[in-house]
Amino acid sequence: MPGCSLVQSLCRPDGARVCVPSRPIPPLTLSLLLPLFLLLLQLHGSAAAAASSPCPRFCECSEPPTRVKCVNRQLSSIPSDIPAGVERLFITGNSISTLGAGAFGQRLEHLLNLNLSDNKIESIEALAFASMPSLRQLDLSNNRISTLHPEAFGGAGGGVASPHSLQELNLSRALLNGSVAEQVSDLLQNGSLANLVHLEMSDNDLFYMPARAFSRLTSLRQLQLRNNSFVSFRDTFQDLNLQLLDLRFNALKTLGNGTMAELSSQPQLRVDLRDNPFVCDCGLKDFRAWLQSTDKVVEKDSLLCSSPESLGNKPVLQARYSDLQCSFQGDMESALQTSYVFLGLVLALIGVIFMFVLYLNRKGIKKWLNNFRDACRDHMEGYHYRYEINSDPRLTNLSSSSDL
Repeated sequence: MPGCSLVQSLCRPDGARVCVPSRPIPPLTLSLLLPLFLLLLQLHGSAAAAASSPCPRFCECSEPPTRVKCVNRQLSSIPSDIPAGVERLFITGNSISTLGAGAFGQRLEHLLNLNLSDNKIESIEALAFASMPSLRQLDLSNNRISTLHPEAFGGAGGGVASPHSLQELNLSRALLNGSVAEQVSDLLQNGSLANLVHLEMSDNDLFYMPARAFSRLTSLRQLQLRNNSFVSFRDTFQDLNLQLLDLRFNALKTLGNGTMAELSSQPQLRVDLRDNPFVCDCGLKDFRAWLQSTDKVVEKDSLLCSSPESLGNKPVLQARYSDLQCSFQGDMESALQTSYVFLGLVLALIGVIFMFVLYLNRKGIKKWLNNFRDACRDHMEGYHYRYEINSDPRLTNLSSSSDL
């Protein structure tokens, strides 16, 4: 082509010719461009596959189907044809009682957010969520789970499960009752949720958690336990490094020294203890002293005494140590006095009954006493006769002769 030197002429689709350099592309440039080209091909193939995946029946999908919603459709099971490229999946307001190992049909490599709230779920079996290696958020709230397999997120090889990618787990109002606490503890302790950052377990009527239930959650930063029925804790918060612990609306009357030590050992922790029925007696002295010295308790000035009546609704920190008294001794004396009075009444009743029985059998008793007296008198006369014979030699010889 005239005017082009050291170039190569090419034809465009419109027939025009262009000049391009004829120098070969350096090998270094090829080595950098080739991986980029392969990556573009892979992304194009994934997008094409996702675009060609049909939307499940009774569900709504985005285009391409990276977001799928199956809401309030009265589904009894998880749709089997969920697009492989889905990233956010919402299946809520249905009647799915059981989640088994193959409940989601295929492996969902790209799934990040799964919402299964309000589905009346009762049982979650082993490996139910193992097909979601990229899952970050799981919402199981508003269900009635009574069976929760400890290997729901993966099998345990050598006794310890491989860590799942899950970071946020919502179990608020998800458990049937507090008896499921043992199963939840087994799930949390098997190592599969080591990457969990936020755990929500509010509104479950839990009254206890097994010791060290959260100790394997080394990445946990936020733990929500509000609106349950916890009275106390035992080795519950060991080996944690929390930033937020919500214990509002429970049944805490005080905190034990062990629990206070566990909370104090976590440098970034902020704990919320409001709306608990603290009993301001002698058992609260250590807790009050810790409360006064720590900066970990949120709005600690708003913690109120629920009893005794004289300190009702008074801030815990405003209660004087002289006011934190136990009525144990007075109550014990009162209880002993009541017991003595009751024992006296019982003994008096027994005495009255005994005297009444004696009165009814007075004739028989009199006859028995007379017979007993006669028998004793005859016996004594026999002893007296033998004594007289032994003491008088003449009577002894006479007795011997009469024997001959």
